[in-house]
Amino acid sequence: MSQAGPLRVIAIDGPAAAGKGTLARRLAATLGLPYLDTGLLYRAVGRRVLDRGADPRDAVLAEAEAKALSARDLERGDLRGPEADFAASAVAAIPAVRAALVAFQRRFGEERGAVLDGRDIGTVIFPDAPVKLFVTASVTERARRRHLELLGRGIQADPAQVEAEIRDRDAQDANRPVAPLKPAPDAVTIDTTALDAEQAFQAAIKVVELTLYTTGR
Repeated sequence: MSQAGPLRVIAIDGPAAAGKGTLARRLAATLGLPYLDTGLLYRAVGRRVLDRGADPRDAVLAEAEAKALSARDLERGDLRGPEADFAASAVAAIPAVRAALVAFQRRFGEERGAVLDGRDIGTVIFPDAPVKLFVTASVTERARRRHLELLGRGIQADPAQVEAEIRDRDAQDANRPVAPLKPAPDAVTIDTTALDAEQAFQAAIKVVELTLYTTGR
């Protein structure tokens, strides 16, 4: 099912560990569209600042690195871990960095179409996207998945602590003053609590196919 033209952008939002990344990658592969994990953008900017031996809280330098960001920066193998987490958090608090990355995301999607996942794709980045999905799951299930993910990477973690961190992140995302996490008014919600990856994909592809049918795109 190749769709590189008419169906330009699929916007996927949702909280951490809901399965939106796995879903977005498969949709992109199926539809023949580029994929962008927007959560990596801030990590990549933070890394670029660290590469210069500078403080990620340096607003002038962070803005410059955000404007110089390229798709290749997102392929780095050092975008995870405590140092990257700190740097990403620091640059994300800088309004000029956020503005530059909004522009990056829009350019990425407008070039050839794309599947993008994040927290404000359907509400801020591409509010006119023909397909908007809000992928969610219960806190308990998302914490279970994140715990298994950590174990799979050889990281020991307390399940209760993982769930507490998920709840804290949810509250932070929902209550932030700029682009809070929420479904777009016309987004289709997919609750993956009781769905495996295949079932979630089938639910999403039905939404895409219905859009193609009803809009004639």
